[in-house]
Amino acid sequence: MTRTIIKALNAAADLLLPRTCIVCGRGLLTEEKHLCLFCMADLPLTRFWKQTHNLMADRFNSVIQEQLDKSDHPEKEQYAYGAALFFYNSSADYRKIPYRLKYHGARSVGRYFGKVLGRHLVSAEQFRDVDLVVPVPLHWTRRWKRGYNQAEVIASAIAEELHAEARPSVLRRVRRTRTQTKLRVEEKARNVHGAFEATSVQAGARHILLVDDVFTTGSTLMACFVALRTVFPPDVRISVATLGFVGGA
Repeated sequence: MTRTIIKALNAAADLLLPRTCIVCGRGLLTEEKHLCLFCMADLPLTRFWKQTHNLMADRFNSVIQEQLDKSDHPEKEQYAYGAALFFYNSSADYRKIPYRLKYHGARSVGRYFGKVLGRHLVSAEQFRDVDLVVPVPLHWTRRWKRGYNQAEVIASAIAEELHAEARPSVLRRVRRTRTQTKLRVEEKARNVHGAFEATSVQAGARHILLVDDVFTTGSTLMACFVALRTVFPPDVRISVATLGFVGGA
C-alpha cells in the first residue's frame, strides 16, 4: 500500500472519527499522533538520557543506598541509570498522557510515547547495552479489571527500539497494594515492601531496564529492584525508565 493511499485512508478516518490532541483538545491533522504540533513542541522533556548522572538517577540511587545501609550484608551496587521522557506535574495538562494510557484503555498512547522514549534511550551510550526490559507488574486482579498492564505496554515499545528482550514474566506482584497516589513517602515504601517476587532469571543478562509509567519517590521501582536482586547478582546493572518524572523542570 502506497504512502498516498495510507494518507487518504487516514484522512477519511479522521472525518468519520475525528482525533483530538490529548493535551489541548485541538483536532489533529493527518500527520499528527496523539499530540498536536504545538503541544509536542512544548512537551517538557527531561533530557535525562543526555546525562549519566541526573536528578532521577541520583534520586533512585539514594533510595538504593538507604536500602544498603539497612542491610546486614550490603553488596556493592553499580550506579543505576535513570531516564524519563517528560516532567510530570499533577496540575499540568501533560499529566493526561499517562492518565489516558492507565485509565482510558489507550494502549496506542503508551506504545507511541514508549517508542519516543526508546529512541532517546538508544541514542545514549549508557543505555545501549540494555538487553532485558522488565515492566513493573500489576496484581492479577487489577490486570484482569483493566485488561492490560500499562507498564508492560511502555516496556514493549522501549524494548523494540533498544533491540532488547521484553520479559514481563521476570517479576510477579504477590499481593495487591493500595494505590500510591495519596500516600506519604514513608507510607509508599511500606505499601510496596515485599509486594514483588522474581519468578525467573534470564541467563546472560548484563543490563536490566525496569519500566513504569511515572517516577515519583521511586518506592515501587525500588521494591522491584530488591526482588530482582534475589536472582540477579550485583554485576548485572539495573536501571529505570518511565514516561513521567515528578520533579522540578
